[in-house]
Amino acid sequence: MAIFEGAGVALVTPFAKTGEINYEKLEELVEEQIAGGTDCIVAMGTTGESATTTEEEHLQAIRFICQAVKGRVPVIAGTGSNCTRTAVELSVEAQEAGADGVLLVSPYYNKATQKGLKAHFTAVAEAIKIPAILYNIPSRTGVNIAPETIAELCRDVKNIVGVKEASGDFGAIATLLNLSDGNVDVYSGNDDQVVPMLALGAKGVISVLSNVAPRETHDMCAEFFKGNVEASRAIQLKAMPLIKALFCEVNPIPVKAAMNLMGKDVGEPRLPLTVMEPAHQEILKKAMKDFGIL
Repeated sequence: MAIFEGAGVALVTPFAKTGEINYEKLEELVEEQIAGGTDCIVAMGTTGESATTTEEEHLQAIRFICQAVKGRVPVIAGTGSNCTRTAVELSVEAQEAGADGVLLVSPYYNKATQKGLKAHFTAVAEAIKIPAILYNIPSRTGVNIAPETIAELCRDVKNIVGVKEASGDFGAIATLLNLSDGNVDVYSGNDDQVVPMLALGAKGVISVLSNVAPRETHDMCAEFFKGNVEASRAIQLKAMPLIKALFCEVNPIPVKAAMNLMGKDVGEPRLPLTVMEPAHQEILKKAMKDFGIL
């Protein structure tokens, strides 16, 4: 059984003016997401700026989100690292904090072989009892997790159950689903590809868009699962200009700008990420107005 089906939000981490995590605002965001129909909270992933939080901050945010959610929806904690030992430690701590699963990005910078990827993910998964979802995003990590590797890991390691696919390679994703005979839970990692991924057999999306449009992102998946493909497709197409604007600079710069425009006051991203360029912010404002969220 999948950890979740539908729309999981890749939740931003709000920062106060001091630069520290704003936990009061973080709780507000959790409540807004649950009220908006979000099916799962994904904590401290790329969108949550895990790359620029300390291990202590990283784990404290996961603990806080688990406590705030109170079991109302699943919480998946981003615990991946390019150091296997660190990924194990983060994953064990996330399990103890009450996370329902972990999201494990492929080791970045090291550029492990497929053999190395198998050994890395197996070591992390065997250190915990909760399910693990792999995260394939070669544009950021410099390494692709091959369909054969994902299928093998999900077959041979009991608690590796799926993958967040952000490669954009539909041929590889179809190959994976063919190889695994549907026994791998696949989630779209790209908001502009949700409906095509659902058509291939994906369970849902882990979404940046959901930070600003939780109900619409949820409904895009829910309508598809109900058989209302046309309604699902209409939401996807309407959202395309907004999605494009949300990725006109590197994530999470635009989504934080969008949330601040909505009055959510999530603060600025941490360096080396900077605030959104004024010209891009105008594009974002127009897309938000056209979509009806500003």
